[in-house]
Amino acid sequence: MTFEKAPTLAYLCLLPLLIALGIWQLGRSEEKRIFLDQQKQGLASAEIIQLSTALEDNVDALRYKKVQATGHYDQAHQFLIDNQVSAGKAGYFVLAPFVLHGEAKAVLVNRGWVPLNQDRSVLPELQIRNEPTIVRGRINRFPGVGIKLAGAEIPSEGWPSVVQVVDNQVLEKKLAYSLFSFQIELDKDQPEGFKREWQTTAIMLPEQHTAYAFQWFALAFTLTLLFIWYSCKRNHE
Repeated sequence: MTFEKAPTLAYLCLLPLLIALGIWQLGRSEEKRIFLDQQKQGLASAEIIQLSTALEDNVDALRYKKVQATGHYDQAHQFLIDNQVSAGKAGYFVLAPFVLHGEAKAVLVNRGWVPLNQDRSVLPELQIRNEPTIVRGRINRFPGVGIKLAGAEIPSEGWPSVVQVVDNQVLEKKLAYSLFSFQIELDKDQPEGFKREWQTTAIMLPEQHTAYAFQWFALAFTLTLLFIWYSCKRNHE
């Protein structure tokens, strides 16, 4: 490759990348708008859904809706979602299977956040009653992580079981019964819970994603102007 061809090659490589990044940010902006609309509708609605196997198991359609379920907690089997931070402190989210009354299916109830022990090998005590009760909360996706490492969805041996990423199909195998594909974030006034500060706003607003998209497109435009200027200058030499 000659030195004269290097700028052209660099331009042809960088321009699609910059445009793709701009389009990606516009897509993220639209996702956040949908996210906020769903959240607003769910929080504003007074309707409380009764959870049952007759309900469509679709987290995107049900997200942020208020829900109640009748049944009992599976006292012997609880999960700890690792690497969860609250007020700058490391800890876990506690997921407890709640078996629906008269049905062979459960939903994972997020009981809230508990701090990490100084000795990481010592897991928190998770007392819970297993008599028939009613739980109330809101439907949401399981907590996510920035980078999913291989094997992060595999729960540890024993109980409570520690897991990095929730894959309900993997947890179904460990529990030996069926689970809904979403969690219930337990209402703050409900018993059997820990620290509960459920997220109610997006970390980054749609307008911020749109601004980033504009920056990427502006860089692509500037790069094009520089390439045209360079090409004209080279042709006149």
